[in-house]
Amino acid sequence: MVVSNSRALKDEFIPKEVVHRDSELQVLADNLRPVIKGGEGIDSLLFGPPGTGKTCTARYLLRKLNQESPEVRFHYINCWENYTRFKILYEALRGIGKTLTVHRQSTPTDKLYTVLKENTSRPYVIVLDEFDQIDEEEALYDLYSLPNTTLVLIANHSTALHSLEDRIRSRLMGCERIEYEKYSSDQIFEILKKRAEVGIREKIDEKILRKIALSSEGDARVGISILRTSAMKAESKGVKISSELVNKCIPDAKKEKKKKDFEKLNRHQKVLHGIIKDKGEVKPAELYSEYNKKVEEPKSERSLRKYLKKMGHYNLIDVEGEGRWRVYKSKK
Repeated sequence: MVVSNSRALKDEFIPKEVVHRDSELQVLADNLRPVIKGGEGIDSLLFGPPGTGKTCTARYLLRKLNQESPEVRFHYINCWENYTRFKILYEALRGIGKTLTVHRQSTPTDKLYTVLKENTSRPYVIVLDEFDQIDEEEALYDLYSLPNTTLVLIANHSTALHSLEDRIRSRLMGCERIEYEKYSSDQIFEILKKRAEVGIREKIDEKILRKIALSSEGDARVGISILRTSAMKAESKGVKISSELVNKCIPDAKKEKKKKDFEKLNRHQKVLHGIIKDKGEVKPAELYSEYNKKVEEPKSERSLRKYLKKMGHYNLIDVEGEGRWRVYKSKK
C-alpha cells in the first residue's frame, strides 16, 4: 500500500498546520479576533491567483477560532456551487442550523433573508469563496446588511469588487485587502512534503517532490494533484513513486485539474466555453450573439464578461486584448 490517508492528497484537505502563509493568517486573525470577544470583525478580501492558499487559510482559521470560541458561528460557502441569491441565503441559514422550517421549492427568497436577520443576534462569520461567481449580487447586499455578521470574501483579483453594482461596491470597498502571491517552488515543496508525511506510507525521495513542485508553476493545487495522481498510479501498479512515474503522471494530473475546474462552471459558462472551443477564437459581439441563440434566458453582457474573466483566471480560455480588440481563444 502506498497511500495511508487519501484525504490528505486532496487540495480541499485542511492540514493541522498551514505553512508559508503566516503574515496572511495573522492579518485575517486580527480582523476576526474581535468577533471572539463579542464585537464586530473587519470584513476582509483575500485575493490572489488560483492555488495560493486563500481557501485553505480561511477554512483553517475558521476551524481554529471555532475551537477557541464554540459559541461564535462560522460558515464557509462555495460560490461555485451556490451562486444564486436563494442558494447563498439558504447556505447562510444552514450555517446557523435554521433550515428546518425552510422548504427549498416553495419558500420565497425574501423569507430566507427575514429568517436569517432574525437569527443573527450572535456573532456570525461567513466566508464567501469565489464570491465573484455569484449571479445575483443582491445576496452580497443581504449578507452585508445582517447585524453582527462579518464577511470574508475570496477572489482571484482585488478588482473583483470593482465590477459590482454601485450600491454594493460602495459598501464592500471598505474590506481590508489581503494579497496572496504565487508560491515559490521551494514553498510548494514544503507543502507537498507535509502532505506526503500525512498521506503516503513510505517516505518519498525529496528530489521527486522538488520535481513535482517545479512542475506546479506556483499553483499548490497542481502540485497536490500531481502527487495524488502519482500515488494512486503507484498503488494500482504495486510499485513505489519514482521520478519516471511522476513524469508520466504530470500531464494526466494537469488534465484532471482542468477537468475539475471545467465541471465547476455554471451552465452559462459552459455554453460560452463550447462556443469558444468550436470557433477557436471569437470577438465579444459574435460570442454574445451566439450565446443568445443557445440560451432561453440569457444573462446580461455584464454578467457574461464576469463569467469569461473567471474562466480566464482558471486558464480554461485565453483572453487577449482590451475593449473592442478583446478576443477569446480556446486553449490548445
